[in-house]
Amino acid sequence: MKGNWSIRVVRAIFFALSVFTGIAIALGFQQPAWVGALSGSAFMGILLVLDLVMARFTLRDLSYATFGLLIGLFGAWLITRVGVFQLAWFQTLDDGETIRNIIEICVYGTFAFFGITFALRSDRDQFAFLIPYVRFRRDSSEGDPVLLDTNIIIDGRIRGVVGSGFLTANLVVPRLVLDELQRLADSDETIKSERGKRGLELIRQMREDHTLEITIHEEGPRSSGPGVDGALVSLARELNARLMTNDENLAKVARLRGIQVLSLNNLSLALQPSLAPGDQLTLSLSRPGKDKHQAVGYLPDGTMIVVNHAADRIGETVQVAISGTLPTAAGRLVFAELV
Repeated sequence: MKGNWSIRVVRAIFFALSVFTGIAIALGFQQPAWVGALSGSAFMGILLVLDLVMARFTLRDLSYATFGLLIGLFGAWLITRVGVFQLAWFQTLDDGETIRNIIEICVYGTFAFFGITFALRSDRDQFAFLIPYVRFRRDSSEGDPVLLDTNIIIDGRIRGVVGSGFLTANLVVPRLVLDELQRLADSDETIKSERGKRGLELIRQMREDHTLEITIHEEGPRSSGPGVDGALVSLARELNARLMTNDENLAKVARLRGIQVLSLNNLSLALQPSLAPGDQLTLSLSRPGKDKHQAVGYLPDGTMIVVNHAADRIGETVQVAISGTLPTAAGRLVFAELV
């Protein structure tokens, strides 16, 4: 919304400048002022049409196109300097100079056109291969944008992580993720519908939070793999962005393609307190365990501790000693004994 408002202001300013310039030029040529105003308006109208046509043309595309244009013009310059147009056949023609100029213009135009189109179809890695000593990405990934996956939005913890200051980056929500959340919200299945509505509501809250920098990326990747996951990986490569997801399979594919992956599950595991056998702590037992003699308690971070031979102490706060840990797919399972 802010970007659209600023663009309207720029358009209005340039429209006024065009009309004023047209009037000044018309008066300089002894023409009526309305002729200059009409000419300035028509000129600005052409610019507005071109602006609408190139609305999806980004600054990144402009840099790629400029680089491709330079390569094409350089290639055309090399061809026109090899001496082909100095052959005797051209010298014997009556209009040899004119024909040579026409052919040179065609050569320059052809190479410039294909240079731009090839560059726009290329990705960052192909540019790095062409110019190995020029790096198009920053050495530090601190400022790289973070691409949000569907499940990480529904998870809801990203807002708290960014708000705490541990993650400082521009959050990017691709349009394809919004479409997937909308499909979930419109689903006939209650669970999927609730998940989709929760994700859309969380995005709305983050957009309204002025402490968070979050943008919606409308464009899809130029080429992508099957499904939303493949498109996310391709888009992360094109934007030179980090991918935040809790989907382990998507994370593996992204890492294989050289994309940095951020996982809140891995972060939560890293933040869990280190519990070694023999450590003692105070624990509130809340429910029975899987076996009859066991009781279960939870640490403030959610770590589950299974206490052996404590089924008769449920509802009490007891002193326990850690006896061992067991890694699981959902996290870490800790076993303890009553002191």
